[in-house]
Amino acid sequence: MRVLICEDSALLREGLSRLLADAGHEIVAALPDAEHLDDTVDEVAPDLCILDVRLPPTWSDEGIRAALSLRARLPQLPVLVLSQYVEERYAADLIAASGGALGYLLKDRVADVGEFLDAVGRIGEGATVLDPEVVAQLLARRRRDERMQRLTDRESTVLALIAEGRSNQAIARTLHVSEGSVEKHITAVFQKLDLEPDDSGNRRVLAALAHLEHGGPAAPTPRPQSGPFQTGTNR
Repeated sequence: MRVLICEDSALLREGLSRLLADAGHEIVAALPDAEHLDDTVDEVAPDLCILDVRLPPTWSDEGIRAALSLRARLPQLPVLVLSQYVEERYAADLIAASGGALGYLLKDRVADVGEFLDAVGRIGEGATVLDPEVVAQLLARRRRDERMQRLTDRESTVLALIAEGRSNQAIARTLHVSEGSVEKHITAVFQKLDLEPDDSGNRRVLAALAHLEHGGPAAPTPRPQSGPFQTGTNR
């Protein structure tokens, strides 16, 4: 199989090249970044592209964005993404995108040579191979998303204000409703997010964290001067 590697670490790039070559694969290109990836893919026509998630110049998400671009441009080109840890949002986008064979493995898996080479072979043959940790985290994210989807628009707004650190009184003033109405909305939020009652105010913090983990935007109102979370007499 003709393999293109895009990995910024010279040591890992060389190690992958030797490992795959020893297993009978041909390394047609080994790139340190994604700058010339598209041109190189067009030139050498690999059977499989292996990309690191984090590449220069920012070492943030260049690799996985390049993988998404490749799958959009060349849907049948098998792509294997290697990552230090799971990039949930991009991993979900990558898996959901239409295209051919796909792999998403944590770099720890490379240490198990047999397992890694087996995954490479299966992806090259058209399979989708996902690291068990990727599957676990995406399932957990789906459960979080499903909980958030239970909320009404007003409950989502109240939750966004909670995440800003607003007290019940401040939320009532912002929404021009009574504090009693705010309390009812907050109780509904806690119930729909499966947050059990307690006396410490932790539910308020946990609800705010659920909002932030879901990627929910802050409410379009000024941030108060108080701390990030208020518990006080609020539930």
